Amino acid sequence: MVSIARKNLLEDIPRFLVAQAGIMFAATLVTIQTGILNGFSRSTVLLIENSQADIWVSAAKMEHFEETEPLLMAQVEQATQVKGVKQAEPLILGLGKWQTKMGKLNSVRLVGFAIEGELFQPGNIVKGERTVLKKPYTVMADESRLTELMIKNIGDTAAVTSLPVTLGAIAQNSQSIVAPPFLFSSLENVNTYLNSGFTVELNCTMEEGGENLNCTKVYLKTPEKLATPPIKPLSLTDPITHILIKAEPGQDLTTLKQRLAAALPGTVANTTAEMAAKTSTYWKDRTGLGIILGLGAAVGIIVGMVVVSQILYASVSDHLKEFGTLKAMGASDLMIYGVVIEQSLWMAVMGYLPAMLICLGVSSWAATKGIIILITPGTGVGVFGIVVTMSIASGLLAIQKVTHVDPAIVFKA
Repeated sequence: MVSIARKNLLEDIPRFLVAQAGIMFAATLVTIQTGILNGFSRSTVLLIENSQADIWVSAAKMEHFEETEPLLMAQVEQATQVKGVKQAEPLILGLGKWQTKMGKLNSVRLVGFAIEGELFQPGNIVKGERTVLKKPYTVMADESRLTELMIKNIGDTAAVTSLPVTLGAIAQNSQSIVAPPFLFSSLENVNTYLNSGFTVELNCTMEEGGENLNCTKVYLKTPEKLATPPIKPLSLTDPITHILIKAEPGQDLTTLKQRLAAALPGTVANTTAEMAAKTSTYWKDRTGLGIILGLGAAVGIIVGMVVVSQILYASVSDHLKEFGTLKAMGASDLMIYGVVIEQSLWMAVMGYLPAMLICLGVSSWAATKGIIILITPGTGVGVFGIVVTMSIASGLLAIQKVTHVDPAIVFKA
């Protein structure tokens, strides 16, 4: 039966190639769409999962890693006093404006962390050293975003919120796809960027009649002579974003979370896994990205099934006399099913393998652009199952014509 299936499959090479192109398209689309979804989700939690923290303490109204209300630096010290806490480190997130030497503006996400600490890991540093970020106005960026920032090498300069900035190190695997470029630096540097560089004046006007005084804030750039003010160390009243907690060995994290919530009113404590899940779920569900990518994968499956079923149906129709001969010789419907399903499986395998090679190549190319297309072994197995199911389902649709064939067709002119 294998020889019959193979003969039917390869008898018409152009038709066979069209069928394989349909399967390749479906398998490639499903794999790429799934890989983009997985990579997207992975990129949004890279900094969370790479940390060495057991628990993240955030404001009670925290939506996800980047969307939250501020805490106070004083709460870090309070956290260290909680029973079961071995270490506590602050993390600062804030938005800034990157200005190149050419005057181009770009939004950036400033990330301040304890340089001498152990709990926060800003990706894999490929150029420079972590300790260089302690230097005033020195930052680290992800390699994938250097072109966007219009810088190339360590030592290149620009400005952030009217203050100077020097690229001191370069990292990999530290950037979220959905976020503006991350700039990593010391807590003091980020605190200075977020709270310096502008002065605030009140512009007040009196309404007619002299009853009400209307005032608006006017933000003015710091005078040139004060363009590089001293770095501002953090005070107890300065805002921070998260507190990273390392638990004592053997400490139950659920109990520790309850203690932290009681000791720090207005906060919520999440384990690293919970924090990653909240952030990933936010981007997948509340932004609708999961639905969009899922629809793309569904379209790939439907197109593949249509193409394959048409090819198999045409192949079966062209060989009705051969199938009639088999039935006249006593072949059962089960045996006929075996021939067509065997043909479907060959098509599935021969379409899947080149599709995966294409996907791996696209994934490698996308990685150089800072786009993560995460193709895991589980994804590969799942897509293979989809392709096989799709091909067999197409074969079963085509085989209906065979099961109703009259063996007498063999003797018709």
